[in-house]
Amino acid sequence: MGENFFPEGRLNFGMRNKVLMVLVDGMRPDALPLCGHPLFSRLTEESAYTLSARTVFPSVTLPCHMSLFHSVEPERHGILTNLYVPQVRPVKGLFDVLHLYKKRCAMFYNWEELRDLSRPGALSYSYFASLHTLGLAKANDLVADACAQVIASDAPDCVFLYLGYTDEQAHLTGWMGEEYLASIRQSFDCIERVLRVLPEDYSFLLTADHGGHDRCHGTDMPEDMTIPVFLRGKAFAPGVIPGPVSILDLAPTVAALLGVPADDDWEGKPLC
Repeated sequence: MGENFFPEGRLNFGMRNKVLMVLVDGMRPDALPLCGHPLFSRLTEESAYTLSARTVFPSVTLPCHMSLFHSVEPERHGILTNLYVPQVRPVKGLFDVLHLYKKRCAMFYNWEELRDLSRPGALSYSYFASLHTLGLAKANDLVADACAQVIASDAPDCVFLYLGYTDEQAHLTGWMGEEYLASIRQSFDCIERVLRVLPEDYSFLLTADHGGHDRCHGTDMPEDMTIPVFLRGKAFAPGVIPGPVSILDLAPTVAALLGVPADDDWEGKPLC
């Protein structure tokens, strides 16, 4: 990012800040202006953002999340499908690094395979509500409301909220159809409820893991590989982010916002 995106100068490791990162699974950036939710317009006015960030290949949910949290390509962390396997040459994940620096982390999610994004002991809060047994919209509501409650009552340093309704709906009825757009609107309703209780000392990051086409994803097609990234907070001046942005950049960005140095193995760059 250029210098104009740092209105108060580059962040330093002594600053105090907190972070809420929200990921909407399978959310294509070109669907956002079509979904009709007012949050999209507000975010483009208040955030540094791009609608052309790039995820990793294969553009599959668990490999993408492992790359987001570990800031390396799938060939390094070794997760190439939605089945978790232990890393042969382990790279520390975001939650693990933050825990080393005494940061309190929380994760709210409704797709169970994400349970291995951090090692045991790294999280202060973990809340799971199943999309498959509770229903798509209900599971989204449950994790969002639990997230809002913990932020309002205890304000952890780093909060990750995963909303899986959109991807599940797209696999059922297809990307870019009305049902898919409605699932984005419902996800944005959930995000708004969390933002209403978010204290001013939090930065807010919104992204996706991958896009999709027809009723699938996982290819290197632009529809699958392109994701949105929104960064809102005191460290970011509103406007379109110049230059390329990768999903690998998000863990270093969160660490920088929290005043924690990136792990030596991470490949991404901080966007602040």
